[in-house]
Amino acid sequence: MNIPLMVSFENGMAILYAVLLLIGLGAIFAVLLCIFYAIFKVREDKRVEEVEKLLPGYNCGACGNAGCHEMAEKLVKGEIADIKICRPGKKEANFDPIMSYLSSHPDPVYEDEEKEEEEKK
Repeated sequence: MNIPLMVSFENGMAILYAVLLLIGLGAIFAVLLCIFYAIFKVREDKRVEEVEKLLPGYNCGACGNAGCHEMAEKLVKGEIADIKICRPGKKEANFDPIMSYLSSHPDPVYEDEEKEEEEKK
């Protein structure tokens, strides 16, 4: 078995070209990933997270939703008229704080908008 210890110039250039090609492809895909992230970014209303914290958090599905997160989304969007469909929830502990929060925050709140407002101040 004869293993060459030195790489010839042609083989060295081939390796260099391969490495440069992979670095170039990585850079191109990184730029494309950043562009597609900016285009297809999903903005979620921050009120959903706050309302979800105020729900009991059992994720039982007794309300007919998949869990507390889906219930919070529907509450924020106004798709659920009666909050009392959440069976484990209590009026004083859950329902009253949710209704007061939603009445004091009627408009959607997005994270990027909050950052812009802080930068203006």
